[in-house]
Amino acid sequence: MIADDTIAAIATPPGVAAIAIVRISGPDARAIRSACFHARRDSHVSAGQLVRGSLREPDTGRSIDDALAVLFEAPRSYTGEDVVELHVHGGSGVVSAALAAVLRAGARLAQPGEFTRRAFLNGRMDLAQAESVADLIAAQTEASAKAAAVRLEGALGRSLRDMRTELMDRLVELEAHVDYPDEVPAPDAAQLARCVESQRLRIAALLAGSGAARVLRDGIDCVIAGPPNAGKSSLLNALVEAERVIVSEVPGTTRDVVEERLAVDGVVLRLRDTAGLRATRDAIEAEGVTRAREAIERAELVILVIDGSSPLRDDERAAIAATAQAPRIVLCNKSDLGDLGLRELRASVPDAVAENASSAFIAGSVRSADTIERIRAAISRLGWGGAALDANAALVANARQIEALSRARAALEHARATLENGLPLDLLSGDFGDAVAAYGEVTGETVTDEVLDGIFSRFCVGK
Repeated sequence: MIADDTIAAIATPPGVAAIAIVRISGPDARAIRSACFHARRDSHVSAGQLVRGSLREPDTGRSIDDALAVLFEAPRSYTGEDVVELHVHGGSGVVSAALAAVLRAGARLAQPGEFTRRAFLNGRMDLAQAESVADLIAAQTEASAKAAAVRLEGALGRSLRDMRTELMDRLVELEAHVDYPDEVPAPDAAQLARCVESQRLRIAALLAGSGAARVLRDGIDCVIAGPPNAGKSSLLNALVEAERVIVSEVPGTTRDVVEERLAVDGVVLRLRDTAGLRATRDAIEAEGVTRAREAIERAELVILVIDGSSPLRDDERAAIAATAQAPRIVLCNKSDLGDLGLRELRASVPDAVAENASSAFIAGSVRSADTIERIRAAISRLGWGGAALDANAALVANARQIEALSRARAALEHARATLENGLPLDLLSGDFGDAVAAYGEVTGETVTDEVLDGIFSRFCVGK
């Protein structure tokens, strides 16, 4: 349902800034602008033209700010409605007073994502594009921003709408033949098979790019683990190139999970330093060890740090066992101090030494720039294959889209089996209908209000 009221919100981040923007959208946007904003010159204001004037309280006329206003006319605005933006000075007091004036003039405070939701409901973008708006705002690297911008252009929606139209045409032919078999000939089975196979391959290609899209969108959850004094905190400091964590020779210095973020080849790495894995009677340290084990279980990648300058002890062997199930990089650290534990460590982690798809072995020192570069390369190889991620192929970016397209692929595979086995063509109707519905869920043609509520609730209020 398309709303008929007028909404407003602050569209810029909180805090002190040179400029802040109050955005207004809806049928009364122009009237609210007239009530609050008085241009310096009484003249016709063209759409898209910034005008300087005085922002005033609508009821008292008291001046709030020397501001700028701009009108974006429906239907060519972001939301498809009349949109007014008030550009005010960015102090929190001015911004809050400006929003209060707009609300007193008749606007309603917008809900999270309501501007973009109106853009979707008014046909200014499809649902996949709307989701990419939130991705673009949240992007933390240039690569993730580029991928979100590509999705915002609407390539996924255009492709799925074409496929949906093609499949709908075939479905109409099938159902017309079922309803009027004497008047409408049966569709050509070979032509149907070509259609099904073409769509199945296109869906497979989209899903194949979803891994890269997820990595660019969400990053990688990476945990640094190991026994006390192995060099875990020193590794985190070296990777982020700053003294973020206290480094000490006293065992048990790190007692909680410490998180930092850094970019590796354009991918955000959520890097967590954890308490040393060992048996302890200290209640606080024991809680830190418990949290470390929980972080290891959730991690997408573990960097296991072992002091290779000394023979392995029980703590080292326990840490090796605790990280055995996760994709991991095994770092034999402190090579500058000796290698008494190197041979035994190699024998204890043969999977990592073999450098397979889910593990790597590095002998070196976190004090060495070469070792840090090798770790970064291993993170890239294990986290996303080591290749540069193609933003243009990363069109399917979230679990909702993946789940819908996976159902579409399953329906098409079932349809292919029906055709290959020479079964009656009318059995294809259900599969085609399922695929059409799944396409519509991604683009928004068949989405429910409950799904929309969940999607747009994750947006910021001003977008």
